[in-house]
Amino acid sequence: MNVDDLLRDALREQAAEGATAPPDFAERVLAARRRRRTRVIAGAALATVAAVAAVVSVPVLHPGGQDVRPASQMNKSDIIAHPDQSPPRDLIAAGDQALAAFSTYKRVELPGHDAELRRTYGLLNQKTGKYDRTTRWSWIDVAPGMRTAAVLERRLPADRIGLLDLITGKVQRWIELDKGVAGVSFSPDGKKLVATTYAKNPDHYYWSHKMNVNGKDEAGPVASRTGFTIVDVASGKADWHRLPFWKDEMGWSPNARADLGFSHDSTLVYEPIPMAPGRIYYDLNGRKAATPAAERHVSYAEAGLSPDGKLIGGEFAGRGNEIASAIVDSATGKTVTKVPGQQLLAWADDKRLIAWGCDPKKCNGTGEFRNQLLLLTMGSDKVVQLSDFRKASDDYPGRWTPQFTTR
Repeated sequence: MNVDDLLRDALREQAAEGATAPPDFAERVLAARRRRRTRVIAGAALATVAAVAAVVSVPVLHPGGQDVRPASQMNKSDIIAHPDQSPPRDLIAAGDQALAAFSTYKRVELPGHDAELRRTYGLLNQKTGKYDRTTRWSWIDVAPGMRTAAVLERRLPADRIGLLDLITGKVQRWIELDKGVAGVSFSPDGKKLVATTYAKNPDHYYWSHKMNVNGKDEAGPVASRTGFTIVDVASGKADWHRLPFWKDEMGWSPNARADLGFSHDSTLVYEPIPMAPGRIYYDLNGRKAATPAAERHVSYAEAGLSPDGKLIGGEFAGRGNEIASAIVDSATGKTVTKVPGQQLLAWADDKRLIAWGCDPKKCNGTGEFRNQLLLLTMGSDKVVQLSDFRKASDDYPGRWTPQFTTR
């Protein structure tokens, strides 16, 4: 299945559901995803604790002297699966990775024919080990170790980032920013954030920029990215760098939302683009940088580089009725093996991956999108079901999208 086929099938399913593609739809389908002065609302000691907690899960004494350990540390089983749950209610994990959160979105019609995409999150409660439904935040990204989440308030672009304690459910402190942000992401080492800045809400559709969809005029997205801010989590120090939205040779930008992410070693950031080379890298001072050697062959698949840096979770590589995705040598870019998964999402360790997998008997057409979380092992046909087949619910409208991080 090539990129054009994937986009066409996804758009067909979107139309069948009566939904309009979001402004970052192409980026979602291709799985290219991907985070000056500040005022910290907390003391220095609290800032230090928050920074440590973002990297390492440690016992913390909450009011009353109670030692509260994260649920993800209380249950360290290699595989925590709930194949009867979709959307998930209880913690799902495999190897070094856990489902930290998931999200759904819906289109809300606004006065003047405008519209907006609004997310509903299922966020891991580290006190109970369950996913709590929340519509309070427009954006959530969970730090490695799953003790802290970076959150943005409903009104975008936001002028501050909250650091949310996943045990207490309270914001530990706010980091104030000079530029409005609409997306934020932790670095793999948990020490930094990349906050993508915008002039307008990238989730807002404007009737003044209407587009024709299936013969009907609808409000359209507006590309307005202005740059990115690198935030030091411990100190709250933030530095903004100008980076307007990407355009192709015709001056077209496919996505209103164009958030940046970190490289595997946290030393660079990148913007995903819908053509070769797929990513453009920048150093933390905003200067264009060379693609890291280990990431030269990273594709649109979300899994990316393996923990040891030797392999890459690649794209769909099935032929005929075969359901398989490629595992690629990071040094050569050549396929070394396949695993029986539809879309690779995260590496559980150096030999196992978490993936979407569809029902083998119905993995055609719209059935391609009736899928569930699976744990796959290289060199083996063994498949472990981690969730039930993806579907909507009364609490979570639309199909849910997972967010994995290290536990």
